[in-house]
Amino acid sequence: MESFTELLGGRRGAIDSAVPSVAFVAGWLLAGHSIRVGSAAAIGAAVVVAAIRLKQRRTPRAAVLGLLGVLIAVFIVLRTGRAEDFFLAQIATNAASALAWIVSILIRWPLLGVVVGVALGQRTRWRRDPALLSAYSRASWIWVGQYLVRVAVMLPLWYAGHTVALGITRVVLTWPLVAACLAVSYWVVRRRLPEGHPGLRRPQ
Repeated sequence: MESFTELLGGRRGAIDSAVPSVAFVAGWLLAGHSIRVGSAAAIGAAVVVAAIRLKQRRTPRAAVLGLLGVLIAVFIVLRTGRAEDFFLAQIATNAASALAWIVSILIRWPLLGVVVGVALGQRTRWRRDPALLSAYSRASWIWVGQYLVRVAVMLPLWYAGHTVALGITRVVLTWPLVAACLAVSYWVVRRRLPEGHPGLRRPQ
């Protein structure tokens, strides 16, 4: 059974998503707390990341969505004039993601199953396998926890106006947290599947 890291390509996407935030904080600091310079640095970094993704023939949608997310963050921070507001959209997105994953579990369409099913080209066949459905539902709570951890850590920092701390937290809670989430949810799925189950690729 492949790990979720292999199936979902978690490392590269997680690292790419943190680069614009690092660029914003670095530009903001080096330019004497200039929001405009920080915003320009974030946009520049996002364009470079998107170009690299496209050059490597990775999903164009991911590149476009990543760039769009940075543009929204820049729009907010330029309107408010508060550097910490660059991270406001990320906090809101994590809160919305946690809610979406909870709802998906409750209606028996766990998003982990949806994502892995798409990655494996299974569409919705996994839902007809009670063991896989149960395993994906249980493991999806790990992903809910991931989003809630980010909100719980970043929201107080945002309220306090700690821009640098938000930038550091954005990095620390990106790939390391995603890696832990991938590993634990993979372990939960494996433990949840009964003895003799053919695995993720062969729903029963």
